[in-house]
Amino acid sequence: MTTFDDRERAFESKFARDEEMAFRIVARRNRLLGQWAAELMKLTPAEADSYAKTVVHADLEEAGDDDVVRKLLGDLTAAGVDIDEGAVRRALEEQTIEARRQLMEAQ
Repeated sequence: MTTFDDRERAFESKFARDEEMAFRIVARRNRLLGQWAAELMKLTPAEADSYAKTVVHADLEEAGDDDVVRKLLGDLTAAGVDIDEGAVRRALEEQTIEARRQLMEAQ
């Protein structure tokens, strides 16, 4: 049974690594989204950094991406940026790809 136990531990270890990587990709993506939105709102570099952090924290409110989309859409609209939900979701997809690329390069 040791071979089975070894395989089980290997699968558990891989699952943990995959989950950690997924978390890191989403956190990086949210930071990139915050920077993207800050640029559209014409924030200063210090304000942009602070805003990107708030986007990362906004994702902790509920499961899924809807909380981030709502925050970005609301903030961009309040800042007078003419944007719709589709554009925000496209940016979310683009930044997911970029975040994954950045993390893969870092390894």
